[in-house]
Amino acid sequence: MLTRKQLELLDFIKTRMDADGVPPSFDEMKEALDLRSKSGIHRLITALEERGFIRRLAHRARALEIVKLPEAMEKQGFKPRVIEGSKSELPRNAIPVEAVHALELPVMGRIAAGVPIEAIAEISHHIAVPGSMLSGRGHHYALEVKGDSMIEAGINDGDIVVIREQSTAENGDIVVALVEEHEATLKRFRRRGGMIALEAANPAYETRVFPDHAVRVQGRLVGLIRSY
Repeated sequence: MLTRKQLELLDFIKTRMDADGVPPSFDEMKEALDLRSKSGIHRLITALEERGFIRRLAHRARALEIVKLPEAMEKQGFKPRVIEGSKSELPRNAIPVEAVHALELPVMGRIAAGVPIEAIAEISHHIAVPGSMLSGRGHHYALEVKGDSMIEAGINDGDIVVIREQSTAENGDIVVALVEEHEATLKRFRRRGGMIALEAANPAYETRVFPDHAVRVQGRLVGLIRSY
């Protein structure tokens, strides 16, 4: 159930968008509803959002989506539309939805971003990955991240990492490393003479150093998928 002011604001937003395709400013909303301050508009918008009538959109300044209308307004005819203020740029490296060509990759179990766990070589399931995320030729696979040692590299517990299968790496690459043929971990690769350093991206974890022969690179990170 909406209050009179909430209903007036929702109707004003819809009417303005239907008329000229642009949203009213907060000042215009304040004037239309005869309120003394814009804080009153903020409260009304928050109330409408909490009741599921509108949704604020990320990455766009003052952008709203009308999700539904009260029954009386629905009878007038309504299709959800985005009400936009000035647009901000898409997040860096964001992939437009219409440009995505998805491919199925096998998820080869979990990889530790922390203390190494036993290597997993069995497919647990498959996941759709944007084709543009796959780097060049070669085989790719995916792994679910377990642990928090790579959080400062933007890799969180539960993320899916996309890996290009390869046996070599450059200093600074984030790789899947097989340690002493039985422990797999996701770390940043550094070669130091005859030694290999596997660096975490979390100060809570120490860099682990192994003889060259004890570490085998199994792939390089080329992408990441996160669910919210």
